[in-house]
Amino acid sequence: MEEDIDVVGQAPNGADLLRLARQFKPDVVIVDLCMPILNGIEVITRLRREALPCKSLCLTMHKEANQVFAALDAGASGYVIKDNSYKELIRAIRCVMANQVFLSGELIGGVLHRSRTPSESMNPIEIPRLTSREREIAQLLSEGYSTKVIAGRLYVSAKTVATHREHIFEKLKIHSIAELTRYIIREGFDP
Repeated sequence: MEEDIDVVGQAPNGADLLRLARQFKPDVVIVDLCMPILNGIEVITRLRREALPCKSLCLTMHKEANQVFAALDAGASGYVIKDNSYKELIRAIRCVMANQVFLSGELIGGVLHRSRTPSESMNPIEIPRLTSREREIAQLLSEGYSTKVIAGRLYVSAKTVATHREHIFEKLKIHSIAELTRYIIREGFDP
C-alpha cells in the first residue's frame, strides 16, 4: 500500500524468515518475538552475526521492558506493538531505514524508567547463557517436538539432542519441559 515499500517475502517461522533474509537481503526484516522453530531474539541475533545488510524491526504483542531490552541488545533497530496502527508500523519502517531507533510510544516511559532506575533485575547477576544450538533445541522442546523429531530436523543424533537437553536443564536449573516452556515464555532468550 506504500509506494516506497515492497514486501519481498513472508515466513511462517523463524527458520524460514532467516532463510528468506539470506535469499532476498531485504532492507528491513519485521520479526515477531514468538515465532515457532526460532524465536525472534534468536533470528535477530543470527542476522547480526551473519552481518546481513538488513535492519530488524520487532512487531510483537510483548510490552515488557525486559523483552524490549532483549530485542535491542540482540540488534533490533525498532520495536512496535501489534495493537498500534498501520501508520505507526510504516513510520517505524521509515525510521529504521533512516538509521534511527524506533520504539512504540507507550514503551518509551517504561524503557527510560528501567534504564535510569537500578533494579534487582538489572544487576549483573549470574544469568545462564545458552549456546545458539541450545536455544534452538530449547525452543523446539518447548514447542512439543520429541528428541527424535528434533534430531531429524537438525541433522544430529538423538543422543546429541538429549545431551543438549541435559545441559539446558542444568544451566537453567529446571527439571521438565513444562518448566522450560514457562521459562521461555517468561524470560525469552538472551543473545
